[in-house]
Amino acid sequence: MMNPKLTNYLNGVFTPYDGVKSVTELKTDLHSDLQERYRELKAEGKDDETAFQMTIESIGDIEQTILEVANLSRSLERQVVTNFSASNLVMSDFAGVKAHKGQFNASALRGADFAGADLTGSSFKTSDLREANFDGANLTDCVLTATDLSNVSFKESTLVRTNFSVSGLDGAKFSGVKMTDVTLSKIDLRKTTFENCIFDGVDFELSDLSGVCFDGQTFIGVKFDKSAVNEVSFKGAIFKNVSFQAFFSLTNKYYRAFKTICFDGAVMDKLTYASLKGMGADLSKVTVR
Repeated sequence: MMNPKLTNYLNGVFTPYDGVKSVTELKTDLHSDLQERYRELKAEGKDDETAFQMTIESIGDIEQTILEVANLSRSLERQVVTNFSASNLVMSDFAGVKAHKGQFNASALRGADFAGADLTGSSFKTSDLREANFDGANLTDCVLTATDLSNVSFKESTLVRTNFSVSGLDGAKFSGVKMTDVTLSKIDLRKTTFENCIFDGVDFELSDLSGVCFDGQTFIGVKFDKSAVNEVSFKGAIFKNVSFQAFFSLTNKYYRAFKTICFDGAVMDKLTYASLKGMGADLSKVTVR
C-alpha cells in the first residue's frame, strides 16, 4: 500500500535537485524505505496522520542530507579527468572547472576562458592558446611547452613547477603572481609583461629577456644563466641567491650586455652582488644585505 502523501512530500523536497544523478538515486531509495516504514507503523495500529508524521520524523534533517549529496556529486563531476587533446575548443568556457591531469595537447584553444579553474597536473603541449584567460587559475605541475601563449593573461594565477619551455609568450602578462620552481627557459620574453611578481626558484636559462622590466619585483634562487639581458631593468628589485652565469667564457658582447642592465635601488645578498660585480654590472646604486 503506497501512501501518496509521502510521495508528494518527497517530490517537494527533492525538486530543487532534479537532474543530479546521485540525488535522484537517493530519492528512489528513500521513497522505498519510507513507504515500508509507513506500512510497519500502520500495522502496529497507528492512524494515518500519526504514521505519516512518525515516518517523516524518522529521517531527520533530510534537506541537509540532500544538499550534502548534491554538492558532493557536483564536485565529483567537476573533477572528472578530461581528455581534449587534438580538439577544436576555440573560445570555450572552462572558467571555474576542476580538471586535474587534464589533457589539452595539440588543441585549438584560442580565446578559451580558464579563469579560476583548477588545472593541476594538466598538459597543454603544442596547443594554440592565444588570448586565453588563466586569471586566478591553478596551474600547479602543468606542462605548457612549445605552446602559443601570445596575449594570454595570468593575473594572480598559481604557478608551481609549471613548465613554459620553448613557448611563445609575446604579449602575455603575468600580474600579481608568485612563481615557484617555474621553468621559463629557451623563450623569447622581450614582449612579455611581468608586474608585481615574486620569482622563487624560477629558471630563465637561455631565454631572451632583452628590454624586459622587472622593477620592484623579488627574485629568490632564480637562474638567468646564459640568457640575453640587454637593457633589462631591475630598479628596486630584491635579489637573494640569484645566478647570472655566463656562457663558457665571458665574451666582450656578454660583458657589454651586463653594462646595460639597470640595478638602481636594488637590494641583494653578498653572493649575488659579487657575481654581478665580476661580470662588470653597474652596482653603484645597489644596497647589499
